[in-house]
Amino acid sequence: MAIQNNIKSILFLCTGNSCRSQIAEAIAKKVIHDKVIESAGTSPDPVNPYAIKVLKDIAIDISANKSKKIKFNDIDKYDLIITLCGDARDHCPIINLPSKHIHWDIEDPAKFKGTNDQINSKFTEIRDIIYKHINLLKEEI
Repeated sequence: MAIQNNIKSILFLCTGNSCRSQIAEAIAKKVIHDKVIESAGTSPDPVNPYAIKVLKDIAIDISANKSKKIKFNDIDKYDLIITLCGDARDHCPIINLPSKHIHWDIEDPAKFKGTNDQINSKFTEIRDIIYKHINLLKEEI
């Protein structure tokens, strides 16, 4: 999809707004300075402590963040919506507008099972994938 050049606002949308969309919002705010950047979830959960930790590892503090629920009638105020999970993509009514939507199919690190170190490594991997996507997005807009 070709992204329009006049993007002023971006919404990162996920189911829980606890991991991927929180990470994406925080990184995008660090990398992209001239846009309104927000995140939300279709069914919010508390911000995941591993997401807080892996962002702190790269000097981004989201420890005070709260998960937000998307109000579907507010969707139109965003120029670009980026879904980070299939559930949000499938349950968000505006996704029929391809000029406003990009989907990044990114694994949910909260579903990963393992030791604390293994879970932290998975969150770090997902953070780095999201960081690459954000840098590519910045070049496109």
